[in-house]
Amino acid sequence: MEPLIEAHHLHRSFDSLVAVEDVSLTVAPGEIYGLLGPDGAGKTTTLRLLCGALQPTRTRPVLPEGRVSIHIGGFDVLRQTEQARSQIGYLPQRFSLYEEMTVLENLRFFAEVRGLQATDWRPRCMLILEFVDLADFTNRRAGHLSGGMKQKLGLAAALVHQPRALLLDEPTTGVDPVTRQDFWQLIIKLVANDQESGEIPAVLVSTPYMDEAARCTRVGFLHQGRLVLEGSPAELRSTLDGQILELTGHPMKALRKSLHALEHVEDVQMFGDRLHIRVAAGKADQVISEIGNLPVEQARVTRLRPIKPQLEDVFMTLVAPGERREPGR
Repeated sequence: MEPLIEAHHLHRSFDSLVAVEDVSLTVAPGEIYGLLGPDGAGKTTTLRLLCGALQPTRTRPVLPEGRVSIHIGGFDVLRQTEQARSQIGYLPQRFSLYEEMTVLENLRFFAEVRGLQATDWRPRCMLILEFVDLADFTNRRAGHLSGGMKQKLGLAAALVHQPRALLLDEPTTGVDPVTRQDFWQLIIKLVANDQESGEIPAVLVSTPYMDEAARCTRVGFLHQGRLVLEGSPAELRSTLDGQILELTGHPMKALRKSLHALEHVEDVQMFGDRLHIRVAAGKADQVISEIGNLPVEQARVTRLRPIKPQLEDVFMTLVAPGERREPGR
């Protein structure tokens, strides 16, 4: 299938700050693409470029093979902006609906802005409210909704005109774990339902959470404005097969320092009450043997085993030690 979201060589600077540098990505119908990265990685700027809210900039001449381009549903965002925007459903990071208006009034407003007639918008809105589980709250003011319900209303507003491309900017930040789970079930259900109806959307969702990225069809890691790695969650995890050991013991600080000194240990990171040890390819058994002879007084290893890599482990391979932040979980 031809991609519904296609961007090449995106670049955006704010004075001397480069927020997005040479980012290219595509999202096909039926895909959920996770744009993953910590705060400040360039996720929001990338989504704003895709929906036309920001214009790309360049700091060097554009070569023919490096031309900046953004297409949504076949329309050029830079030259056919309104046609492209008609294909987009956008949910910003912050709640941006009218808090003094009711749930249904908000949806009516956005439906009419999109050109839907009264005979069309009302059944469409009620169908969407049923889908996002807000049908019993049509007369509640948006400002009186919980954080999770506001996000569901934002999703409903983004869906009201049946967009082909859905752009979601960290939609679950600041909500509780149960609401996060419910929201993701809606996204997955949305793609599955539309596949059955023949109208298959493309979904691009930015997130700092590794567990959310694992639900996506494909994942792109953004770091300091650059897309440094891309693939399915399984493909990305497989790059570290046989290279991750999990260790529990005490004292953790002393164990971690000693592990760093081993020749074939590439990195050691805290994961809750455990250490994840990344070793050189093919050296896991040798490192396990060496750990048994660590010169740490009063140190005790209670468990040591090879484990399957997680996306967090992949993330840690991409970030220099001085730049690391604990990944979202």
